[in-house]
Formats: sequence, C-alpha cells, structure tokens
Amino acid sequence: MALMKDSFLQSSAAFVDPVGSEGGRSPSTLSIGQAVPAGGLAPGQRWSVGRKREVVLRLLRGESAEQLSRELGVPSYRLERWRERALSGIDGSLREREGDVVSEELAAAMKRIGELTMENEVLRARVGHVGPLARRRSR
Repeated sequence: MALMKDSFLQSSAAFVDPVGSEGGRSPSTLSIGQAVPAGGLAPGQRWSVGRKREVVLRLLRGESAEQLSRELGVPSYRLERWRERALSGIDGSLREREGDVVSEELAAAMKRIGELTMENEVLRARVGHVGPLARRRSR
C-alpha cells in the first residue's frame, strides 16, 4: 500500500497546480481585495477542491495532521476525513475494469430480451384483434 501511495504521489505531482492559478482567479484573495491570512481561509470563504487536494497530498507525503490543522485553521478530524475520502476515491477508480467483456455481453443480452418481450406483447395483442394474424371463426 505504501508503494502505491508513493507512486501515486509522484505521478500526481505534475497535475497539481499552485492554488493561485485555479479557476482564473486567486482563491487566496477576498472579493474586496484583502489578502487571506497565511493560516488559512478568511471567514465566509470555502475550501475549493484544488485546495483540499493540495492539503491531502501534503498529508499523504507524511506531514503531520496536527501541524497542518494548526497551520490552516482546520480541525484535524476534517483533514482526516478529506484524506479518507481521497483514498477511497483512488481505491474505487482502481477497482473499475475497463471494457469488462462479461458485463458488456450481459447488457447486450438484456437489451435483446427487452426487444423480444416487446415484440411478443405486440404479437399477442394482434392475435386478440381481427386482422391477418387473428384466428378465424368457422361458420
């Protein structure tokens, strides 16, 4: 598991942009132009996905949750929750199989069963009415 985390951290380091470039505007400034204190966000400001990702990556690199909690002004239980959600998302994405043949065949079979069921219903309805497929009564 530790090897998987290390390789994930190395491969994801290239995808993590500095927080200031996120969304075209800097999340570290308030709408009135005041800078955010170095310890975290100003009151009323929310944590973006990019900032949370940066914090989780710092946790996965081995930084102490308590130290980050003090530095950022975020309770340590919340930092741990972000880390657990990130790891469960990684696990979930690694579990998925690309192009699972059995599930594709099952989906195709279920589609065909649905088509045949509808066709049978139409034919049964036509047999009940007078028409080319209806039974003729003898005179």
